[in-house]
Amino acid sequence: MKLRPGLHAQFLLMMGGGLLVVAALIALLLHRQGTMQDEVEHISRVAMSEMAGDSLQRRGEGTVVQLADSLANPMYYFDLDAIGALVKAALRQSDTRYVLVFDANGEILHDGTDEIRGYGRPMTDPLAYEAIKARRIHTQFNDELMDVAMPVMIGSERVGGVRVGYDLGAIQATREGAIGDLRTRLDDLGRRNVTWLAVFGAGLLLLGLGVSWLVRRSLVQPIRALADAAREIELGQLEPGDGGDRRLPSSARADELGDLVRAFGRMRDSVVRHDRDIRRMAYTDALTGLANRLAFREALDQHLLCLHGAGRELALLFADIDDFKRINDTLGHDVGDEVLLQFAQRIRRVVDRLGGGEAMLARFGGDEFVILVESDAGTGHEGDARAVATRLAEALVTALGAPLSLQGRQVFLGTSIGISLFPDDASSATALMKNGDIAMYQAKVAGKNCYRFYSRAMDQAVERRVHMEQELRGAWARGELSLAYQPIHRLSDGRLVGAEALLRWQHPELGQVAPSVFIDVAEQSGLIETIGPRVLHAACRDAVHWQRARPGEPPLFVSVNVSPRQLRSGDLPQVVATSLADSGLDPQHLHVELTETAVIGDEILAGKLLSRLRETGVKVWLDDFGTGFSGLSHLRRVPVDGVKIDRSFVADILRDPDDLALTTAIIAMAHSLGITVVAEGVEKEGQYGLLRERGCDQAQGYWLGQPMALEAFMAQLRDDRPLPEPAPRTVLDKMLDRG
Repeated sequence: MKLRPGLHAQFLLMMGGGLLVVAALIALLLHRQGTMQDEVEHISRVAMSEMAGDSLQRRGEGTVVQLADSLANPMYYFDLDAIGALVKAALRQSDTRYVLVFDANGEILHDGTDEIRGYGRPMTDPLAYEAIKARRIHTQFNDELMDVAMPVMIGSERVGGVRVGYDLGAIQATREGAIGDLRTRLDDLGRRNVTWLAVFGAGLLLLGLGVSWLVRRSLVQPIRALADAAREIELGQLEPGDGGDRRLPSSARADELGDLVRAFGRMRDSVVRHDRDIRRMAYTDALTGLANRLAFREALDQHLLCLHGAGRELALLFADIDDFKRINDTLGHDVGDEVLLQFAQRIRRVVDRLGGGEAMLARFGGDEFVILVESDAGTGHEGDARAVATRLAEALVTALGAPLSLQGRQVFLGTSIGISLFPDDASSATALMKNGDIAMYQAKVAGKNCYRFYSRAMDQAVERRVHMEQELRGAWARGELSLAYQPIHRLSDGRLVGAEALLRWQHPELGQVAPSVFIDVAEQSGLIETIGPRVLHAACRDAVHWQRARPGEPPLFVSVNVSPRQLRSGDLPQVVATSLADSGLDPQHLHVELTETAVIGDEILAGKLLSRLRETGVKVWLDDFGTGFSGLSHLRRVPVDGVKIDRSFVADILRDPDDLALTTAIIAMAHSLGITVVAEGVEKEGQYGLLRERGCDQAQGYWLGQPMALEAFMAQLRDDRPLPEPAPRTVLDKMLDRG
């Protein structure tokens, strides 16, 4: 077993050895200091000379090369004025002693003087011989100057040359001045070193007095610190905020105490590291790096505890990404994670800019983010919590409404934000978050990509909507949902060509529920993805009954509305194929209707799905055409067979010339693209006649036939007769229509 000196012996050996080593080092240092100063001075002198010489040579050679190139043309034409201008420009450099331009025989053409005193004289100085013979740039030195010569060539012919002399005296003077300054600094440094050595010697005298203190610090304190640290670990106090210190005496000693300190330090660092990792995993969202729901809830509880009775306000913003499910369903969860990361980064930038230093941002779960700001959050803007939240929400809606670049294409999502205030809207964390969620839901109902503040009236609206959603879930199974069919007539001959399937809800308590109400609930809750396929299947089945009830007659088509959510789900072609296969309906007798806003939400995806539908023979129509923001340009990019002009245009075509002109333009441009045009909302004979005059293909509306149950529609089919020809429209008719 290896023997090691005890603790007391170690201290004695350390003191004795330290004194000897320090004395030897001081002596060696004083001797080495003088030698090093001489070496530094010599090396600096040589280095400065080389650097200055090299720098001057590079500059001189560059100047001469440029000057030789510039002199070629003047020397060829013997233009002494041009040669003189170039020479004088070169002589303006402070360290240039002379510039000589000479001909092929070595005789001076110009020396830079106005009189050209050296003109025609041969160059006889000691450096001239090498300069005249030089066929390329040539540099020479003597004790006083550097001569750089360069032949002047025109093609391969040497017509002369140029010499530039640089004064080396300035360089030598600069070098000697720098060396003198360096020597002064070295002497000053030596004196300071001696002073410090004297101070160090005095310190050694005090070393003995510190031995007893060192023993206490090296033995007693480390052992006591180990005991305190062990007690903190036992109590779970690992972080400074927990009451623990975490500082342990680090030691590189080779004795038993050093081993113990190092081992204990490693153990505690490992415990702290694991505890920190567990805390981070528990309080941080793994994807975005933001605080998670647990961390936010604890922070919110702490804020509310501090704000109670303080007279300060707090705003909670509850943000939810609009249509995020569409990204996961169509592009995959990896792209969905990228969307969440981009949204988190944008939200963080806006919160850092407008939320203030006390603002807190967290990912609440899924595609939901929450932000906490205070009225005096130091945002640099005046106002209470409502004003701060308003500015922040407006900035978030703008920033998050910008397009995202995903897989080489732009996708627009947006966000809906609900805002609740403390203490106006709620006094507890649970109520505050609930009210923020309610306000966010109302923002989605209002059209998405906007923000709403919580109001107490929202609770009642949410309760009604939740109740309607619950009732709607079992409405189909209870037989409350049914289909009504509105006839569609061909305008050229007034014949019935098909019908649109419309969903109706007859509730036992609420009565007839408006489609605009319950379809919106179904769309928002996702129930439309269950109800939609059932509607499609039932409509196809009923259309087959029509065909069988009209043997020998041209078959009628049925048109079925498909919601944007069904389109985004991506399985619309499979649902349509299943409905056609189960019912036996010919695909060409099924028309699928989509609103143009649903199509322009993601043209690429919509185009692929609609192309697959059309390949099977199913017709695709755009419903409510003209109400969106796409215009006729989308008809060239999205494969459709027909468009249905929205009733808002048809209603005023007899009175409003603009609506008539727009309707006429839609008909003409759609026909130029080979697209069928259907007019909705025809409620007057004048509208019917005018649309027929303008070439509209088909129409539907109350004047042509109201939506009716299947039995009533079948009865109308048995008594199907063409519509009567509209009477010729006179000027008086047009005036009466306008009246």
